[in-house]
Amino acid sequence: MNNPNPMHTRIVSFVRREGRLTASQRRALTTLLPHFGVDVASPIDARPNAQTDAQVDAQAGETSTALDLDAVFGRRAPRVLEIGFGNGASLAQMAAAAPAQDFLGIEVHRPGVGHLLLEIERHGLTNVRVICADAIDTLERHLPPACLDRVQLFFPDPWPKTRHRKRRILQAPFVTLVHDRLKPGGIFHMATDWAPYAEQMLAVMEAAPGFRNHAGPGRYAERPTYRPETRFEHRGLRLGHGVWDLLYVRG
Repeated sequence: MNNPNPMHTRIVSFVRREGRLTASQRRALTTLLPHFGVDVASPIDARPNAQTDAQVDAQAGETSTALDLDAVFGRRAPRVLEIGFGNGASLAQMAAAAPAQDFLGIEVHRPGVGHLLLEIERHGLTNVRVICADAIDTLERHLPPACLDRVQLFFPDPWPKTRHRKRRILQAPFVTLVHDRLKPGGIFHMATDWAPYAEQMLAVMEAAPGFRNHAGPGRYAERPTYRPETRFEHRGLRLGHGVWDLLYVRG
């Protein structure tokens, strides 16, 4: 698959914190993931320490396979991708409220994947699929251009220390990648509760070619009704903490 903007200086915006799998999450990973999961190779996870990003890109480019999302979901419908869905509760809620849309969630932490699978089972959802892999790798190698109607990036790790800011996922090369995977008119929706990250998001997106700020130049958006307010977010708002939504439309 042709990649218009390979991210050779690859952002690794997460640290694997496996945590403890509950018995029910372990069961979900064993019995539900084969049905609702989408298996993709992840060269970052398998990379030997001595291997460079360029070597990984060259090797993975030979085996990259674009997913047929119509086959994955068994139908043709508007497609929403959420990157880093956490425990998946809000993603399941959105999918339950919009059965005519398909939702693809990417998360690297297995307890969160297990929790989402249990939510899928509990609500009887058929319009959700799960990828447990690196999001950038998946976007680059396994999602074809113009295949998504909305991309969601909610409360990504803000990496607040100055020396760690280079690990923030919201950077210009990533935005270019998202733009390529969105359909014309598609939405890139971000949200954060960390003010300095909100400012960086706004600056990066305002400078990004091919995107229009849905709320108007230089402005944050109101939370759309389709994005559920999380318990953590509700508690923070009661304490006076801010939450910033940004919605950008692909031209």
